[in-house]
Parts: sequence; C-alpha cells; structure tokens
Amino acid sequence: MPGGDQPVRLALGLALAVVAAAALRASPPEAPWFPAPVPAGLPAVPVPADNPLTPDKVALGEKLFFEQALSADGKIHCGSCHHPDRYFTDGAALSTGIGGQLGEHNAGSVVNAAYAGHLLWDGRSLSLEDQALYPVTHPREMNNTQEKVVAALGANPAYPPLFARAFGDAGITWPRVAQALASFERTILSGDSPFDRYMAGETAALSTVARNGLEIFRGKAGCVRCHTHTPESPFFSDFAFHNTGVGWADGPDLGRYHVTKEREDKGAFRTPSLRNVAKTAPYMHDGKLATLQEVVAFYGKGGGANPFLDERIQPLALTPTEVAELIAFLESLTGDITYRRSGSPVASEVQPDRASQGGKP
Repeated sequence: MPGGDQPVRLALGLALAVVAAAALRASPPEAPWFPAPVPAGLPAVPVPADNPLTPDKVALGEKLFFEQALSADGKIHCGSCHHPDRYFTDGAALSTGIGGQLGEHNAGSVVNAAYAGHLLWDGRSLSLEDQALYPVTHPREMNNTQEKVVAALGANPAYPPLFARAFGDAGITWPRVAQALASFERTILSGDSPFDRYMAGETAALSTVARNGLEIFRGKAGCVRCHTHTPESPFFSDFAFHNTGVGWADGPDLGRYHVTKEREDKGAFRTPSLRNVAKTAPYMHDGKLATLQEVVAFYGKGGGANPFLDERIQPLALTPTEVAELIAFLESLTGDITYRRSGSPVASEVQPDRASQGGKP
C-alpha cells in the first residue's frame, strides 16, 4: 500500500540517530590546539573565540614580539622590556623606551597574562589583543602608529608568507598583528612551583620555614585579602584595584582613576600576581622597592598614608623571624616557565633551582 515503507524509514532513521549519538559520546570534540600541557597548578588557558590559537599564528606572534620595526626608530621591541631570561620583565624600575626615555610604570611580567581580566597597572586594557597597541603607540615607549607598523612589516618580504600561513592570506593589518602577538603571549605560562607541588600533596616540596610563611600569608599578615588564591584563579591576585599608598608622597599617580574617573579609584593600581615574585624585582608600579624585604617593610608600616588608602592596608607586627618565613613562602611561588618557540617547547633559561626551594620538613 502507498506509504507502506514509512515505518521502515522511521525505524532506520531512529537507528542512525542512536548510532550517531553513541559515536559522539565515544569521540568527544577535539580540544582546541595548545602547544603543550598547561603547567601544574594552572587552569585551562582562556582563548577568545575570535582568535583561536594555531601553531602558525603563535610562531608569527613570537617573531613580532622581537620585531624592532614595531618601534618608530627601529630599535625597540616587546622583548626590550620583557626579557625571557628575566621572567619576561627587564629588572629596571622604569623601562627605557625610544630615545632613551623612561616609561611611566614598571614593566610587569607577561607570564600568565592570558588569565588576567584587566591588563596594565591601571587596567585600561581588557584583552591581550587590545593591550598590544599601548606600548606601540606610547610616546615614551615605541612612539609608533598602527599604519607605520603595517607598512614596515609589508615592506619586509619575510612577513607576507607568515601572515598567509597564520591567517589564510598575505594581508597585513593591525588587528592581525595584535592577534598574533596575543596568541604568542597566551603560551607564556608559569606553574609547577614548589607551592603547587605542596598543594598537590607533595609535603616535602615546601620547607618548614616556607610552610610557616604560608600560614602568616593567610593569617597574621593578611596578604591573602588581595593576593587571593583559588582553584579557579590560582595567581595570588584578585586582579582588582587598591590604593596602597605606593608613591603617593612623591606626587600622586592617580592610577585607576584615569580610567574610571571615580573618586574611590584615586591612587589605585591592579594587584599583581605573586607567581615568580622573587625573580621579578623591583616592585610596585613605580619600581621604587628593590627587594621583597622592602615590600614587607612597606606593608608592615601600613602602606603609604593618603586620603584614599585601602581599608585592607593595616600596620603589621611581624617579628624578624616571621618576615623571613613570609619571604621564604613567596620564594616558593617561583615556577617553571614554558616558553614556546614557534609552537614547540624549548628549554627556558630561567628554570628554578628546586633543590634550594624545597627541602624536607
């Protein structure tokens, strides 16, 4: 009879649907590409949907990171202020830019920058793609323009093929430059510190002194109130903005206020991550504190007095022994850096000396 094969077709369609569903369960969608496993202690790296990571894009971004044509005089590149062998800082209070000019703020590390919701000390940039423009156009840093960068790269015969591999055609535009730089920076990660191994159950990874420092960090010193650590955000930073009084007496830099124009943001700066803090001196947005001892002493006296001082900043009464223990804990946050070269891991020059950081309890 007409339509007599309809039940057969329905049954066949149902069977195929069941088979397809089973196949999906058995073969989950392939995870997005990443150069290597994320270091222990870190969550998955967030990657924007409109700028997925690819090996060719990361390789291009690395080349651009060390490209002097990004600066107006052809002498400065991103790596000038963010040295791989200095945990991607430069060891200076203020970096030297074009024409020998000093920058406005200390050059923070770009390690683990992929996880930050705000970038730069005042948080004016909300993504790595956006942040790339700031140093390139800042008059004291690279003092260049998007148009001149694009023209300089286009005049270099090495770049069109690299852009073609990374983006599908040889067109060179500023958004593509920013996407490539951001992609490379997302692969600059650091974890697997003695602290991470201790939290994973390796008790001997932290010395007794460092474990005492951890308790002081969490308790008496109250550092954890701003330098938070959670499984979701294990960076020892709330990534928020606080006025600690740093540099206020020298003629206040209003920091976050320049972005929000909110009175309560005067003199507030982003809480930096404490990962690798023992290797990234000098400290604070003005680079005025040369050692961790100076940093602890600054907070010990209750920060720098000013009308907008964060209420979390209170004088501490730490003994010399407690100061030493706290610093030992901070030193335990030094981790391995996985620096990727064109999508392939290479040995870093800044691997920590685990023997000197761990020890038996």
